[in-house]
Amino acid sequence: MPFSLPNISRSFLASCLALSFYSISALANDVTIVAAEFTQDGQRTWKVDVSLMHSDTGWDHYANMWRVVDVNGTVLGERELLHPHVNEQPFARSLSKVPHPAVGSIVYIEARDKVHGWSPQRFEVDLSQAQQGHLLVEMPK
Repeated sequence: MPFSLPNISRSFLASCLALSFYSISALANDVTIVAAEFTQDGQRTWKVDVSLMHSDTGWDHYANMWRVVDVNGTVLGERELLHPHVNEQPFARSLSKVPHPAVGSIVYIEARDKVHGWSPQRFEVDLSQAQQGHLLVEMPK
């Protein structure tokens, strides 16, 4: 006896499948945070280097900002990206004088592009893991 789903129409299933492919393709255009490097540049501040990957296509669609936020969502520092990086992927940019969070040691890196806005990916960094004022965190491969 063949398997059937009597209460679910074929058109509904086709719509769900199409929607899932659309969702996957939309996520493919989000900015990916590849790595973050924190180096102490003061008693309670950090120089932050962030590596991003995005399918920049030109001035109308490119990764245009990243930021460091604490666990409460307070922005500790942000770096605006002023031009596309079509032929430079992944690429890294720096930001100095990012304060240590007021509470705890966890911060997040967030990134956005001009078309899709802020990516749902939040890159977690535990600054208590820094050794001798330095911490490199890379996305798992």
